[in-house]
Amino acid sequence: MIGETIAFVGALTILVSAVGVLRFKDTLSRLHALTKASTLGILLLFGGAAIVMPMANDWTSLTLAMAFQCVTSPISAILISRSVYAELVARPSAGERGGRQSAGERRGRQRAGEQMDPDRGRPADA
Repeated sequence: MIGETIAFVGALTILVSAVGVLRFKDTLSRLHALTKASTLGILLLFGGAAIVMPMANDWTSLTLAMAFQCVTSPISAILISRSVYAELVARPSAGERGGRQSAGERRGRQRAGEQMDPDRGRPADA
């Protein structure tokens, strides 16, 4: 009875995680809801299943699956969030001129007579 209850709480946690993914607007908030709650939910689900399973082979398989989840989910979340954040920083916001420019764009503007600000990498008037 205890194992089934723990597994049910884990399933509810995964459901809350899925609702968070649907309700949040931006990618980083969705990723946070997905990785934190689903990792806890899967650990509870596998832990409850391990309590119910009678064979030691089942326990070791579930324990390895739990360890694999604990290792891979946070690492993948960090890598995805870094790439999303880098994309958000690289993209200029509405109304802004520029953002990150390639060396060819900077040379083209310098040839056109615009003075470049060396600290910002943009035209000095912007």
